[in-house]
Amino acid sequence: MRKRHLFIWAKTDQTGTSRRIGGPAWNPLLAHVLDVAAATGQLWDRYLPSTIRERLTEAFGAADAATARKTVMLLAGLHDLGKGSNCFLRQFGANPWDSPYLREARKAWEEQARAAGLPLADRFDNEPTVRHEHITAVHLPRVLGCTCHTCGGRNPENKGLHTAATLLGGHHGHIPGPDTIDRAAMAADTTTWLPVYTELVQDAADLIGIDLTTLPQNVKPERPSTLPLFAGLVILADWIASDETHFTYRPHTTSPHTWWHTSLAQARAAADALRLDTWKPTPTTWQTLYPGTSPRPFQAATIAAMPADGPALVIIESDTGSGKTRLALWCAHHLAITCGYQGLYMAMPTRAATNQTAHEIAAFMKNALGKQEAANLAVVHGTAQATDFVHDLLDAGRAPGQAAFDGLEDFIAATVPNPSPQESRAVLSPWYLRRCLGLIAPFAVGTIDQAVLATQPSRHWTLRLLGLATKTLIIDEAHAYELYQQGLLAAVLQWLADAGASVVVLSATLPATARTALTDAWCAGHRVQPRETEQTGPVTIVDTHGSITRTGPAEKPPKLRTHIDFQPDPGAPALAKQLLNEARGAGITVVLRNRVRTATELHATLTERATDHGWRPEEIILLHGRTLPRYRLPVEEHLKRTLGPGDNRPHPNPARPPRLLVIATQVVEQSLDIDFDRIYTDLAPIDLLLQRRGRVHRHTANDPFRPVWAHKPRMTILIQPGPAGLPLVEPPSPENGRPLGNLDGYVYAPYTLISTWHTLNQRLRADGTIRITTPTHTTDLIESVYGPRQHVNGPLGQLLDRTWTSWQSALASEESQCAARAFAPFTRRGKKPIGVQALTSGSSHGDGDDGGLTGIKAVSRLGDPSIDAIALYQQSNGTLTYDPAGTHRADLSRHTADTPARRQQQKDFLLNTMAIPAHWFNGRNALPHPEEWPPVRAAPALKRTHTALLDPASGTCVSGPLGLTLCPDSGLSK
Repeated sequence: MRKRHLFIWAKTDQTGTSRRIGGPAWNPLLAHVLDVAAATGQLWDRYLPSTIRERLTEAFGAADAATARKTVMLLAGLHDLGKGSNCFLRQFGANPWDSPYLREARKAWEEQARAAGLPLADRFDNEPTVRHEHITAVHLPRVLGCTCHTCGGRNPENKGLHTAATLLGGHHGHIPGPDTIDRAAMAADTTTWLPVYTELVQDAADLIGIDLTTLPQNVKPERPSTLPLFAGLVILADWIASDETHFTYRPHTTSPHTWWHTSLAQARAAADALRLDTWKPTPTTWQTLYPGTSPRPFQAATIAAMPADGPALVIIESDTGSGKTRLALWCAHHLAITCGYQGLYMAMPTRAATNQTAHEIAAFMKNALGKQEAANLAVVHGTAQATDFVHDLLDAGRAPGQAAFDGLEDFIAATVPNPSPQESRAVLSPWYLRRCLGLIAPFAVGTIDQAVLATQPSRHWTLRLLGLATKTLIIDEAHAYELYQQGLLAAVLQWLADAGASVVVLSATLPATARTALTDAWCAGHRVQPRETEQTGPVTIVDTHGSITRTGPAEKPPKLRTHIDFQPDPGAPALAKQLLNEARGAGITVVLRNRVRTATELHATLTERATDHGWRPEEIILLHGRTLPRYRLPVEEHLKRTLGPGDNRPHPNPARPPRLLVIATQVVEQSLDIDFDRIYTDLAPIDLLLQRRGRVHRHTANDPFRPVWAHKPRMTILIQPGPAGLPLVEPPSPENGRPLGNLDGYVYAPYTLISTWHTLNQRLRADGTIRITTPTHTTDLIESVYGPRQHVNGPLGQLLDRTWTSWQSALASEESQCAARAFAPFTRRGKKPIGVQALTSGSSHGDGDDGGLTGIKAVSRLGDPSIDAIALYQQSNGTLTYDPAGTHRADLSRHTADTPARRQQQKDFLLNTMAIPAHWFNGRNALPHPEEWPPVRAAPALKRTHTALLDPASGTCVSGPLGLTLCPDSGLSK
């Protein structure tokens, strides 16, 4: 008779996958234990960098790597031990959606299980409802040898076993607290189930090859980062092993020994298909990575100063367009060689910047991969799947002859012949499109949100952190993040430092306080004090001992001189006339507005008057974030194609138009490599003005062809005049005696606006202009605004004092929110490592992407949240379409996952997803809440989504958020 534990099932054939290939209706728990153990072994051997393996060896192997590997494999495999319980096993075939096939299989299974002696309850409906992972957390320490009072003995608690079991109890996303674990104790009677668990664990240990008698003293996860790294590794291995397209159910006609060999083979095939170990860089030259170029002085100095081994924090401060990104990618290549990292994650401030940088990383990979075949490059943000680039990556990763989006796409057959080395390229498996898995891909680029969510309590946060810890994290535009995000990044740096990862930070305008905060966080993670140096330079390198090296160019960088003038904002009509006349003959101008409303008003006025001034409407472009990706993404691509550097970078872009007017919000301010002849901008904080200035005269190849009136870089700052000759910077506040105000004061702290104006005004010349030279003046300008408070007499001094006080209050609030949300690896004073009880979370914390309770849930940025909804146009005949013209009919059927129709449908839904500001659902003229919207009839694909139906002629909402209007150009309004 077969052992009773072999009749504990882990999975049932809900999708019919096993049945279609002639397999059984259920998979034994031991088989899943072995699958997960084998997947963990593959991840240990092929995915984890040496830095993480060292930490896991310290925690699970008493300094012996082979022992640690097998211990981690066994523990990971046992994550589902709690499925051996009546409250779980009773679910077989009991769900309303289960097929008759499963219901019949349930009868056969139960009969066999009872006959084998599995202690099933007489009546399942009397059993408590407890999650199986919590049962694992409560009983596994006892099974593995803990004899404390909780485990039925009288000896001291084996803290390591209880910690590991608690982490396993979090494999569905939330690490449980002590109360949750205690409540699970009633779900599996130890007198009946403990012997069954013991048999299963012993069989698994024998197959894996580990001695259970020595295991208890080997399990000592004490380093803080080991806790989430182990938990994330278990989740990753479980997700890989749970993919039924690659791991098959095991029949009872074969032995567990055969199961184990099958698990090992299938785990290898899965790791091959997912390209988990692709990047193996070797030392190379700058010219190999970037053919036809030589490193600039600050790049060469950094290359010479990088540590020969070990992790590092690298902070690169250099002007826009100077080559920071190339240097960061070189650093990632170097650190992958010295530390064994899998790749890199580049965190960007915006989705638009992410999309452009993805192309640059793909080009880098072509040379960085050398002779290797390909590597996965994930683009990680909410609308990534709506971009053509992501679908190009999916196509590149598809096996020759494989149809687009067919069912084989998740796992490319291992028998496909390898392409030649010349075909080295970036690809993407659809597996990495799933939630949290983009950070697991060896190469990834996405928004900063993914990084700052990695240390907040939310579902599967440990998987996010694991993904970052396996690679070099590159943080671009570090100055662009609010204090709340900077605080979260400091927590990320502490965790990554403790985990042995490396971080590269890029900025053109980083305040000294921000640089110090980053350095302090890195050193805190290594539990060392920063060791300052008298060296100077734009590049700061900090090693694991806290030693700081500053380096930079031996020669001065090129100076970029900019003429700045202040101009009262004359209003949309007068400003439109000025712009149309100024560039009538030729020239490419950008007007950068702080708010969508002012941008759309100016654009509407310009297009209305364009013909009268000899302009074509298509020569006037509007770009902002409050419209559908279906309309916005083509505009972004058009700007990058026409105003970018082109394919032959030293030469002018042949696609560059003779004239163009671009009205945009902050989306063009960060990271987009586009070049304008002239810029107008609303008053903004000094660091952002310097960033905006970086979009003017960016590509020197265009200098000989600029119009005469724009032969020098010029930036006009639009201000709203206020009393005493000062600009208005505060929002209206009638209750405080300010009936007039500047709504930009809701976007940026008024102190930073008036301080910026004052700082620049002090440089005013007799001709009414200001001249700044970057990078010569950059540091002084930034420190003047973000350093000590400016003290001035008179009305200006009063305004500075008043806005300073409110700014400090707002900053304190952001710091408080960050401290309340972020996990830290050490206690407040950095004295003690945190324990597993400090890492608990629950459903109220949300998924990071969605859900949770206000004030508790993990959020990547403060401010007004938004509610996503799909916008469809209702034609006169009742047909629903994606476009107003009615040419693209909406597919609302429910499709099987990973089919061509499903992928196309997902892309179309993302292209038509609008983000509605949450405050529009409250207060005066509030929109109806989504729960009140009527469902779309005969649309199963929209069952769990918010959907708004629009009139194709006017864009007004006819079903859903009544009162809302969507215009393809100006976007949402109410």
